[in-house]
Amino acid sequence: MKVKKRYRDFTSFIRDRFGIRVQKVSINAGFTCPNKDGTKGRGGCTYCNNTTFNPEYCKPIKSIITQINEGILFFSKKYNSQKYLAYFQAYTNTYAPLKKLKKMYREALAHPDVVGLVIATRPDCINDNVLDFLQNLVEEGYFIKLEFGLESTNNQTLKDINRCQTHEDAIDAFSRAANRGLHLGGHLILGLPGENRDDMLQHARNISKLPIDTLKIHHLQIVKHTKMAYQFKHTPDMFCFMSLDNYIDLVVDFIALLHPNIIIERFFSESPPNKLIYPKYGLKNFEVKALVEKRLEYRNISQGELFNSQ
Repeated sequence: MKVKKRYRDFTSFIRDRFGIRVQKVSINAGFTCPNKDGTKGRGGCTYCNNTTFNPEYCKPIKSIITQINEGILFFSKKYNSQKYLAYFQAYTNTYAPLKKLKKMYREALAHPDVVGLVIATRPDCINDNVLDFLQNLVEEGYFIKLEFGLESTNNQTLKDINRCQTHEDAIDAFSRAANRGLHLGGHLILGLPGENRDDMLQHARNISKLPIDTLKIHHLQIVKHTKMAYQFKHTPDMFCFMSLDNYIDLVVDFIALLHPNIIIERFFSESPPNKLIYPKYGLKNFEVKALVEKRLEYRNISQGELFNSQ
């Protein structure tokens, strides 16, 4: 007998939406970010090393179709028949002129096995012309997920990590993107410097006020070749890491506060061992997911039971 989950999970949503297995296949289209090229800042976010989550086949010297085909070849070794979402993942994937974006998105959608797009971007890098085009794609029958990097809802934290955006930027972006048929996602990091447990739980309350469909969360990781790696080495007291057990409890409390309609796509992510400095929990995503589900059951907690709409 199928056991009902205590939270809204992304896998079930995708299965119900498409009726088949649909896998994201990553693309590196050669974008940059406004806090790297000098438009808003230099150096990028202090925690960021994009190579920690880009698959080996994702290289901007390759065409989008080539990357999709190589990604499909990779996943076809694990799974049988399925469709794919072209995931524009690296850096800020709306940070280009509309004409260029249209060409890239259309190239990905031209693949016969691609049924939609996932576009990772920043809330301060989306304009209404791009939103209009993405809405047109939805009206053509494609699934379009627009995923905003929030990272924190605390403006001081965003300043400290050189994010060069504010939570007000996020509120504005979600407001303009709402009611267009787009699937709106967000990404959040728990444990950023200067934030305590109460601050992290406040993120759940703040995010629940947004017209958001899907949320990804994971813990802070220190990875090589980042400003944060330098800070961790020279000023380690600015960081306060959780044990895995404490992190699981934090996630459970976070879920209890989260709006019951928000789909949770991820609780955890661990960078490749050759790039990760700290913390090293040594678990896969599915293993932490199982621990969260077990803790929800043990504590008899379900998503949204402490949600307050006021």
